[in-house]
Amino acid sequence: MQAEQFKIKKMFYQTTADFLQHESANSFNNEMILIKGARAFEFEKISAMLQEKSHATILEINLDALVHNFNFYKSKLAPQVKTMCMVKAFAYGGGSFEIANTLQFHRADYLAVAYTDEGVDLRKAGITLPIMVMNVEVQSFDNIIEYNLQPELYSMRIIHAFLNFIATKKSQQQYSVHIKLDTGMHRLGFVKEEIAELCILIKSNGKLKVESVFSHLAASDESAHREFTLQQINNFNAICNEMEEKLGTTFLKHIANSSAIVQYPSSHFNMVRLGIGLHGIGNTAEENDGLQMVSRLKTTITQIKKVAAGETVGYSRKAKLNRESDIATIAIGYADGLSRRAGNGAYTVTVNGHEVQTVGNVCMDMLMVDVTGIACNEGDEVIIFDSRPSILKLANAMQSIAYEVLTGISQRVKRVYVNE
Repeated sequence: MQAEQFKIKKMFYQTTADFLQHESANSFNNEMILIKGARAFEFEKISAMLQEKSHATILEINLDALVHNFNFYKSKLAPQVKTMCMVKAFAYGGGSFEIANTLQFHRADYLAVAYTDEGVDLRKAGITLPIMVMNVEVQSFDNIIEYNLQPELYSMRIIHAFLNFIATKKSQQQYSVHIKLDTGMHRLGFVKEEIAELCILIKSNGKLKVESVFSHLAASDESAHREFTLQQINNFNAICNEMEEKLGTTFLKHIANSSAIVQYPSSHFNMVRLGIGLHGIGNTAEENDGLQMVSRLKTTITQIKKVAAGETVGYSRKAKLNRESDIATIAIGYADGLSRRAGNGAYTVTVNGHEVQTVGNVCMDMLMVDVTGIACNEGDEVIIFDSRPSILKLANAMQSIAYEVLTGISQRVKRVYVNE
């Protein structure tokens, strides 16, 4: 024991069981608690006792896998190429601060969020990396400045509004911004015909520091659109060269998303953007072989009952049983992010190593599955997805994509972070 080395108020316990016998969740209030130790100590029992959310459905996030994926993509880049990591939409459902903090520790260069509020929350949580805000609104300019965020400027309207706003600050400082180009996505961004006017405005004003110029690839994940993607990259490069010449300065250039990093080396320029790939969802065999799945969605069996042949199950009596069946109700529904499209046999979940089909409509908070012939009990774990094939299978059942599966997981679902 090294108790005398800790010059603070302290308590020591010989075992985890000893701690649990003498303490309870009521012993702690409005505190941040670090639980750290080898698996042999069974500290997960302490974590379970302390957890605020008791919903049986859990999204388990492996931060080691996240770091592995980050390093996989970095290995494809020249040493001078920087990384911008997307942590918008609650970091693709994984938890904004936890993901951002891990990426900050492992030396990502920039973060990107969709809206100003997301950036403000990260700043309040202690994230210090440069943060680009992609969907900037005029009413958010105050917070952009106060919290040292960097706006994406994508149109003449928004750049004039921002210049008018910073003119009221009576400050001599330059404000870091990111210029969005439209090279074929046709969503947000300046088009080629606006570049001359844009450069004159930026250069004559002198208040804007162009951190980066970037664009979005519309179809880099589909080989059928390879020529279009290459044309986007070439157009982007030409516009960037024109801007550097007109502005008399250099800046970061980024158009590559996760899939383009592997498939289009010419798109790297001096920065790339990492999104879905960080979570282990690749687009090619090379990517998928090198990536690790980050998220695992699981729940438990609430009840098991025998239901006679000919009976119906669930809302609208959508499922009619053709044999006597063991029907398990599990603690997940569409309010947790599991689409109703996954019901009525469209998807299978895993119970004790066995794939079992959904039965009837997905309810708001529950779902029924057929466990006939499967050795299982109430309280047993049910895996909704835990691998790339299973999340893609779920996305297919939902008639969607893995992005929507991950970002659609409700925040009422408890996030548990694994980091060896």
